[in-house]
Amino acid sequence: MGNTCWELYCLEHGIQPDGQMPSDKTIGGGDDSFTTFFCETGAGKHVPRAIFVDLEPTVIDEVRGGVYRQLFHPEQLITGKEDAANNYARGLVVLGRWRIPAWTSCHNQQRVAPSTGR
Repeated sequence: MGNTCWELYCLEHGIQPDGQMPSDKTIGGGDDSFTTFFCETGAGKHVPRAIFVDLEPTVIDEVRGGVYRQLFHPEQLITGKEDAANNYARGLVVLGRWRIPAWTSCHNQQRVAPSTGR
């Protein structure tokens, strides 16, 4: 579902699957509403303001191998090696706790420096 959502955002704002926005596709003559969903890097690439997190890797692997794979920076796609088997406590305490620093680090990087050229 997440990949489909970003595909729709790209189509609505004229952003290509590699994150580039052709200059002749400027929507509305200077409309920058897409900055709610995307940040622009120093290289002119538009990267989603999103972090994908899942303890089980197969869903996010579909994003990594899909048409929009170049849209996302690899640090935004965080996975574990096994799922929590529909058990919240197992996911939080046993499997997920060790990933919390990676999640917060990625979130802080996006919040503080969205145009790092990634």
